[in-house]
Amino acid sequence: MVHHGVDGVREGHGVHVFRSEYADVPAVDLPIHEAVLGRAAAYGDTVALIDGTTGVSTTYAQLDAAHRRIAAAFADAGVCKGDVLALHSPNTVAYPAVFYAATRAGASVTTAHPLATPEELAAQLRDSAARWIVTVSPLLEVARRAAELVGGIEEIFVCDRARGHRSVLDLARSSAPLPEIAIDPGEDVAALPYSSGTTGVPKGVMLTHRSIATNLAQLEPVMGMGPGDRILAVLPFFHIYGLTALMNAPLRHGATVVVLPRFDLDQFLAAIEKYRVNGLYVAPPIVLALARHPAVARYDLSSLDYVLSAAAPLARPLAAACAARLGLPPLRQAYGLTELSPGSHVVPLTAEHPPPGTVGKLLPSTEMRLLDLSAEEGTERDAAPGAEGEILVRGPQVMKGYLGRPEATAGMIDPAGWVHTGDVGRVDAEGWLFVIDRVKELIKYKGFQVAPADLEALLLTHDSIADAAVIGVYEDDGNEVPKAFVVRRAGAEELTEADVMRFVADRVAPYKKVRRVEFVGGVPRAASGKILRRELRDRETRGRETREREARDRETRERDVRERTVRDRERENT
Repeated sequence: MVHHGVDGVREGHGVHVFRSEYADVPAVDLPIHEAVLGRAAAYGDTVALIDGTTGVSTTYAQLDAAHRRIAAAFADAGVCKGDVLALHSPNTVAYPAVFYAATRAGASVTTAHPLATPEELAAQLRDSAARWIVTVSPLLEVARRAAELVGGIEEIFVCDRARGHRSVLDLARSSAPLPEIAIDPGEDVAALPYSSGTTGVPKGVMLTHRSIATNLAQLEPVMGMGPGDRILAVLPFFHIYGLTALMNAPLRHGATVVVLPRFDLDQFLAAIEKYRVNGLYVAPPIVLALARHPAVARYDLSSLDYVLSAAAPLARPLAAACAARLGLPPLRQAYGLTELSPGSHVVPLTAEHPPPGTVGKLLPSTEMRLLDLSAEEGTERDAAPGAEGEILVRGPQVMKGYLGRPEATAGMIDPAGWVHTGDVGRVDAEGWLFVIDRVKELIKYKGFQVAPADLEALLLTHDSIADAAVIGVYEDDGNEVPKAFVVRRAGAEELTEADVMRFVADRVAPYKKVRRVEFVGGVPRAASGKILRRELRDRETRGRETREREARDRETRERDVRERTVRDRERENT
């Protein structure tokens, strides 16, 4: 449905505003721990969490009691309103209790990648001004080193056991008084995940209690969950997709969450079979495995009712192949950004025949515009109906802003409250959104964000590299991977592709690794110094076409040789 209006736009500029076909939902003005666990008493002995590796379960009553006791222990340790606590852990059954305990104690939680290097974690700790860390013993040395690099960390807790550090297991038995903290849901920050937005520089995304809780309410009409549903949490809780779809949403509605620390295909499939999981929220690489890997045939996956993919583009043939192999309805997709808490569009679970490739319809209380991509720089006009344009979103789920970066915030959210996503899309006559491409430069490797600027800055620290640029290129399996175009310094001809990839791999988390390298004579740049990535993408396209043509020519020559050989032998035999 298309509506016309002039909200927040200069007089005389026509604006096409897309609005949700669903009824508006009121803002949820509750702290996130109340918005999620406020119903825990009603669910009581219903199983909230299952450790998918051990089978140990936690009921809603136990989760509610544990998060309150941990909150009391945090407050007794000195955690107070306005503090930032870094949650540096893979998925565990303790993760939700720690998250809600920290927010109940008045802190904001900055969620950290468990594969971050000490330097990467230190950068996040420094930028967020974190004073507390909760980690797990296998990651303790990284957390300790990061704390040493940044300074100002009051205490490092562990979720399991480690000598010299207090355990969350003991905190859950604390007898300290429960803190009574006054929280302003519309102003106070509950979660502080880090996102690269449209600029390529990681920034703390300030998500308030209200924005996260309201987004959960917006999802209710399209992502129904309740007691009896079993959701498999293999995507990371530290990512806003996992935090919302795999932790907050199911725990708000009494579903059971089966928790896995990482994706291992056999463990993943065995958990679906053993725990009769009915709902899967995944990213495209997992869809690929479900569609093609032979191991899938060894497991009983008949409990599955649906699969929803998000976090990165999903190819239509792959989605269809996965649904057909599992005997399921068409795969659902969703769209959003960390800056949107995170959702703006979802294909409803009840939709019988969603058009292939769509990422869904607008959630309740959400508006969208599409900006004309051909408009002159400095001007703004909406795309014609049915045409492609940059996706703009407005709604109560929009972030408060980027921590300490008012200019970046202003560049992302205009004065009328529209979030400029940097993504290109089109809308059909029924209101289904199709994401075509990204305006922004961000690379999404298996759902994780990789900032080209970060890798370029690192490459330029190599003594043998004079210049470098990084873009995302697609492999045959549909994954986008970072490719570096590198200019060697004079006299450094011995530098190899393997050298470059090893240099980067030794200094970043695994998902950020450069996976392809091409040596070039120079990096194309504008007069301003900005890298002209489109020229690099065109170069990559031409190179791929050349390689494909050469392969075809080689195949033709080899076939001709084979045919001549056969003819020669036939003549010899006659």
